[in-house]
Amino acid sequence: MFIGYTYFMFKISREVKTAILVIGALILLIGGYNYLKGQNLLEKNRTFYALYDNVEGLTPGANVTINGLTVGKVLSIKFADTRGKLIVEFNVVNDFSFSNKSIAKVYGTGFISGKNLAIVPNYEEGTPAKNRDTLISEIDSGLLELVNERLEPLQRTIESAVNDADSLLTSVNNVLDNDTRTNLKQAIADFTLTARELKGASQSVNTLLSDNKEKLNGTLDNLNKMSTDFAEFSGTLSDLEIGEMMTNIEKMLEDFEVIANNLKTGQGTAGKLLQDDQVYVNLERTTKQMELLLQDMRLNPKRYVHFSLFGKKPKEYSPPKDSLR
Repeated sequence: MFIGYTYFMFKISREVKTAILVIGALILLIGGYNYLKGQNLLEKNRTFYALYDNVEGLTPGANVTINGLTVGKVLSIKFADTRGKLIVEFNVVNDFSFSNKSIAKVYGTGFISGKNLAIVPNYEEGTPAKNRDTLISEIDSGLLELVNERLEPLQRTIESAVNDADSLLTSVNNVLDNDTRTNLKQAIADFTLTARELKGASQSVNTLLSDNKEKLNGTLDNLNKMSTDFAEFSGTLSDLEIGEMMTNIEKMLEDFEVIANNLKTGQGTAGKLLQDDQVYVNLERTTKQMELLLQDMRLNPKRYVHFSLFGKKPKEYSPPKDSLR
């Protein structure tokens, strides 16, 4: 039998052998290429599609995952229309069942590994997904997007702060012209000189205090003694009969108040003099009569005084022309 097989092999022409080798090589090439693309001809494959406005850097060959488990590869990414929409073709080699309402989400796995495609299964809506179905597309906010989203308000704040600082520096430069700078330098120099003078004055005061330490101690002792004497004097005042003195003063004030009330109401002699109008009239009348009497005595002294050495009779009184009536 071996001899017959050997004879048969010799009977096959060289062209057939070449054809068999070429076909085998093509099969291996196609299988290897598909394997690299994520297609395994020996396993059950399902191909799905998803339409995106932007794939965020997703590339063919990226992993397709379900709940973190790799179940396929991204096969191709092509333009779907003239508006720039992109259609992503990917396969799933696992027989895990999910509905046609599931989501194909593009997500980032890190700074270096790039983007992958995750299938988020939907078990409540739709029917089981079949080969060549189109799933709902979605873009997940990756780490970079989140960082950019958080940094954007900070960037605006920093830009605003920089603009304000620039405006402030411009205003300061406008204010600090050459004359102002010169004045500031002079003010700083004067302040330095004043500080030196204050330092010298403080040193002089320290020297003065040191030289007169004994005198200052004596002065403080005298002040302490004075405060002690004042405390003793205060104690002496407190020992006086202040209460009796205040009682006498209050009694005196009450007496003055009674006198004032009597004067006001016309009681007593002084009160009647102050309050009785008739007394005032009588006094005025008496005063006038006295005035008339004095004037008459001045004008007619003979009427009141009669003196004769020889016993003559007095002349008959004749009233003067200027006599008061």
